[in-house]
Amino acid sequence: MENEVKIHEVDRSLNNRRSFLKLSGLTLVTAGLVMAGCSDNDNDDPEDTSLPGIRNGVFDLGSGDFGVLTYAYALEQLEADFYTKVVNSTSFNSTFNDIERQVLTDLYHHEVIHRDFFKAALTGALPDPSSQLLPSLAFNYGSLNFNSRTDVLATAKALEDTGVAAYNGAGKLIKSPDYLLLAGKIVSVEARHASAIRSLINPNSKDFAGDDIVNVTTGLDAAKDPSKILPIAGGFITTKFTAQYLP
Repeated sequence: MENEVKIHEVDRSLNNRRSFLKLSGLTLVTAGLVMAGCSDNDNDDPEDTSLPGIRNGVFDLGSGDFGVLTYAYALEQLEADFYTKVVNSTSFNSTFNDIERQVLTDLYHHEVIHRDFFKAALTGALPDPSSQLLPSLAFNYGSLNFNSRTDVLATAKALEDTGVAAYNGAGKLIKSPDYLLLAGKIVSVEARHASAIRSLINPNSKDFAGDDIVNVTTGLDAAKDPSKILPIAGGFITTKFTAQYLP
């Protein structure tokens, strides 16, 4: 899904912090993932369940490192699509105040970068990306009103909390140190997103790290397996796929 924001032109100058992130950070990491993929996963056996691809007529995410990266790519597609619709809503400027618009626009840029990064990394690392790369997904948000501050922030909260739990739960499935490092860097950003949204909903409160999300005994955030996350995300995703080899 190649979504482009319509009302916020992205500054492409080298001094822009988002451009700097793309050029100096993700490009280099992508190259590292391509090298790791070529050296550690050079297996184009169609029966290899670690590889994503069509099985029984439906795309399956696969297992192992590629399965986890493809799973993350699916979730990032959802988040990028959601925030693209948010910032392009007809009443974005009137529905949200200056701070809220800044936060939501930053989250839009981050999620689009994450989505495009996973697409580039998987395209370079998969043995046959033409058949093994998860396609661009389609989404349906039902009755969600993108012109409603309450609806948008509540959905953003659900998506960000779910995203953090998803990355936390998937960490144990990753074998490559490079991939694990990547997941750690992204989940920390997703956690910042979750905190920011919670603070917009209930300013000057402890909700940014509330007891409903941080365990009061251990001080740890939630971690959920893909089998717990995908039914939640699947409520918005209309493209059919399976994850029969992920726990």
